[in-house]
Amino acid sequence: MLAEPVSLNAGDAVKPSSSGRLRVLHLHAGNMYGGVETLLAAQARFRHLCPAMEAHFGLCFEGRLSRELSETGAPVHLLGGVRISRPWTVWRARTRLKELLRREPFDAVICHMPWPMAIFGRTAQAAGLKLVFWAHHGHSGTTWLERMARRTVPDMAISTSRYVGSSLGNLYPDLPAQVLYAPLPLIDSPDRSQWREAARREMSAGAKQVVILQVSRLEWWKGHILHLEALSRLQTTSDWTCWFVGGPQGSAEQAYFQQVKDTARRLGLADRVRFLGQRSDVNRLMAGADIFCQPNQSGEPFGIVFVEALWAHRPVVTTGLGGALEIIDPSCGILTPPGDPASLGTALQRLIESAELRSQLGDAGPARARALCDPAAQMRRLEELVRQAVRAGME
Repeated sequence: MLAEPVSLNAGDAVKPSSSGRLRVLHLHAGNMYGGVETLLAAQARFRHLCPAMEAHFGLCFEGRLSRELSETGAPVHLLGGVRISRPWTVWRARTRLKELLRREPFDAVICHMPWPMAIFGRTAQAAGLKLVFWAHHGHSGTTWLERMARRTVPDMAISTSRYVGSSLGNLYPDLPAQVLYAPLPLIDSPDRSQWREAARREMSAGAKQVVILQVSRLEWWKGHILHLEALSRLQTTSDWTCWFVGGPQGSAEQAYFQQVKDTARRLGLADRVRFLGQRSDVNRLMAGADIFCQPNQSGEPFGIVFVEALWAHRPVVTTGLGGALEIIDPSCGILTPPGDPASLGTALQRLIESAELRSQLGDAGPARARALCDPAAQMRRLEELVRQAVRAGME
């Protein structure tokens, strides 16, 4: 039923902008918040760094992402809630997108992840617009959603890392991936020292206590339990505490969160770890911490939070998997073998016991972060890629 033909009447398709300014519509679900949403919010926030490109955002659901985008002043178009199991909601959202594309002269549409590609890809192509698929996770090409998305072949594919790009052939075999790291808000704040004092005061962290921080979605592969197993080996180590940031978004994450909390109690860590839930002041908490640790159990597609930790002068400890291998090197962090709590515990102990090592690795972080995710450079790179896709259809 979802293969309903998407057609426009003669003359309905809007011609691309003739002003020379590139007008791009980003499509995403908008009902969750994680790395993809962080990237979209950053593009809205830094659109002034690339005035030749005008970004609009089309979302199906209102929530934290729609609020953050609106707060930047970026145009947000709500297409209505969609449930694939309810085909009429799909058709209704497609109709709203067609109406938007009739009203607004866009040059390209970017679908972030397979879900909007499956829902809206053919509608965008039927309007005569260039279609870009932005891959944020690895793809096997075997899930039902991927099979739906692959029915529409985009004009260009962007991947959030080389690691993700290496799997894109499973979805679109003949389409090479253009790698684009996320533009991130790498801005120094004069309030950093105040943030540190306030965060530690709020969490009752002593002046000499070493704070370990993990900020992530509550999903098993983010390594919370591996992290706890490593921490359980440090109970005789000098004063430390660990803050876990992230709240459950859905029933599966709620069940996993309960498992994480039960593991902390079973390992005798209840008085040394704190679960802070969903927070909007991650920069403040990062300033209050001393070490960032997220020991993934499978490959991180990229790892925006790793770059944020580097920018905050925090040494990063993670497992040598996925996108982390493109971010963390010996100058700024420690990579440990996957699934090895003993090695992870040893790495954490080295950093806990050596303020000098923490300072050495932390001081190298900002340069590494800027080399990867400088917002001006990455926004220009995105403009170049989209213009390349648009030009390809004119030659």
